[in-house]
Parts: sequence; structure tokens; C-alpha cells
Amino acid sequence: MSQPAPTKVAKTIVLDRDGVINHESSNYIKSAEEWIPIDGSIEAIAELHQSGYGVVIASNQSGLARGYFDESALTEMHNKLNLLVENAGGLVSAIFYCPHSPDAGCSCRKPKTGLLEQAEAELGISLVDSYFVGDSLKDMQAASAFNMAPILVRTGKGRETELSLSEKLKFKTIVFNNLKSAVRWILAQK
Repeated sequence: MSQPAPTKVAKTIVLDRDGVINHESSNYIKSAEEWIPIDGSIEAIAELHQSGYGVVIASNQSGLARGYFDESALTEMHNKLNLLVENAGGLVSAIFYCPHSPDAGCSCRKPKTGLLEQAEAELGISLVDSYFVGDSLKDMQAASAFNMAPILVRTGKGRETELSLSEKLKFKTIVFNNLKSAVRWILAQK
């Protein structure tokens, strides 16, 4: 008896978490209660999934190394995110995060590309030429270094980041007000 073929995913979109999907805090998001989605972001993720895109989240979470929250609290935040997306009719394929502090010298903290390499290896996909939506300079640098198409949203740190982009990154980066408007544009490119 043969197994049904897996659902074909057209392409994978990588999203940063804080400032893109949920509101950012200079005091860190430390619990599921503090994890509050930005208007339209959950529905945008569901739309991507419904349109055949895989959705991967790649996020620096140095609050773990700093002791602001633990793995259990982070799991609760991600469970909340996944449940909201599922209730909207979507699915997050995977969440990858860097638990290290900025000075740890790891290969997974953006702007390094370890999280993207991990996503490719674990999911058996290629992210080259895929979109990476973020709000920070580190997100744009990681996208560019991994030959992805950087999309900057003006939520979170995005407005500040827009002003600090180098000419090279400015040329490569498409800018939108929020994840919802970025996803509308992505879906119109199909």
C-alpha cells in the first residue's frame, strides 16, 4: 500500500518573530501573556500557508542566556503563536531560535546564518531566493548573506532600521509597513 504524496510547498518564507509577528519590548517578551501579536500578522501567516508557502520563524532569543525567561516560557510563547495561526487556518512549519547572548560567538545568532542553515538541513529545503521578513538590520544582513530576498517591515525596530541600511542593503531590500502588507505583495508575485 502506498503512502499519499506529501503536500508540495511552493516556497518557504522566513519570518523574524519579535517586531514582525508580535509587538517588541525593550524589556524583552518574557511570557505568553506578554506575547501580543501585531494586528493582521496571524492572518498573514495563515494566508501564506493557505497559498502553499511554508512558514519558518528564525529568531534571536538572547533573553534565555540573560535569564529573563526559560525554555518553558519560550515554549509557551511559541505554543500561543502556533495555536493562533492554526485557529486562523494556517501552520508554522518550524521555529528556530538562537538562545545565546550577543557575545557568545555562536554561529546561529543573526546576522550569522546558522538558523537558516539549520532550517534547510532539518526541513530538507533550499532558502536561496526565498523571502526573509524582518525588522532589524541583523535580519536584513542574514537574508543578504544567505542569498535570500530581504523584506523590511516598519513595525518593531523597522523604522529605525530603514534609516540605517547601507546603500547595498537599501538597493536589495523591499520595505512595507507591516507583515500583512508584505504578505499581500508576496502573494501578488505568484
